[in-house]
Amino acid sequence: MRAADLDYHLPDHLIATRPAEPRDAARLMVCRRDTGNVSHHHVRDLPSLDLLHRGDLLVANRTRVLPAAFHATRDATAGKVHGLYLRTLPTTDDPRPHWQVMFETRGKLQPGERITFTDAPATLELLEPLAPGQWRTRYLGDEPTESLLARVGETPLPPYIQKARKARHEPPLSPDDPARYNTVFADVPGSVAAPTAGLHFTDNLLRQLTVQGVHRTTLTLHVGLGTFLPIRTETLADHQIHEEWLHIPADTLDALRRTRAAGRKILVVGTTSVRALESLPDPLAPLTTDYTTHTRLFIRPDAGFQFRFTDMLLTNFHLPRSTLLALVAALPGVGLDRLKQWYDQAIAHDYRFYSYGDAMLIV
Repeated sequence: MRAADLDYHLPDHLIATRPAEPRDAARLMVCRRDTGNVSHHHVRDLPSLDLLHRGDLLVANRTRVLPAAFHATRDATAGKVHGLYLRTLPTTDDPRPHWQVMFETRGKLQPGERITFTDAPATLELLEPLAPGQWRTRYLGDEPTESLLARVGETPLPPYIQKARKARHEPPLSPDDPARYNTVFADVPGSVAAPTAGLHFTDNLLRQLTVQGVHRTTLTLHVGLGTFLPIRTETLADHQIHEEWLHIPADTLDALRRTRAAGRKILVVGTTSVRALESLPDPLAPLTTDYTTHTRLFIRPDAGFQFRFTDMLLTNFHLPRSTLLALVAALPGVGLDRLKQWYDQAIAHDYRFYSYGDAMLIV
């Protein structure tokens, strides 16, 4: 399959720059795989749609987005640098932490160069390039990484949100972004992008589902840039997705087993949760303890992927040429043509797209 097959045209005014208020006021397009029909609702309507029943299971990603964006200065040139912390890398014999960082700056960065934070007495030493714009760095500071980022970092909103805000003469960052670019159940820091389908849930909506007898469980997949980067190869098969860390606790594994044994359905919240669940070993039965690994799972519609845990999917509307769009198209009964038809209907009905946008529920 060609990457160009994942293209579609989105009018700029449908890129959401602000989240719905309240969260569950976001619109929800329910898409039925058996008929191809769609119906239009709001996320708050989920308990009344007769789609989830007693004994069904809702699975969501509890990862929390780090304030991973920061400003710094090149020591050698005094040039301004915009950085994005991606993750802490393993080291062998260096007592100093190594970070993987994406930099934006004028001029070419060089190994051995040092970059100092604008608002903190901490420096990064560039060790080696890892990918275009990305470096392995040595962190020359005494403050713990998470504490430093919490003090001087900013919410790493996707560039398309900041670009759209600029075009609409809105501030690039809002005081409510740190909270609104995280889910209400986010409590495991580690992501540099939000699991956006989970942004639509409120505590009250979760309580309503619990009262109805819908079980809820969580997992953690720390979302990196690789999930959201566009596919730049000519074919999907040639694209290499970046690895992401995931953790699925034993009680979630037990919930999956119980749900399957009872013949009930699993609603997966977001493509990151899909990738985590579908990365589990097969068969699941021998697993009795927490499962932790890194995944490079790339689910695409031309590979005949067999889903084991995704009966229903709640997801946002994704960017063209993204691995997320490919994953949704790969669901049984969806396919790329039908998914594009659904997207056309969403555009015709002025749904808001991308991270702060509306959602679709595929049943």
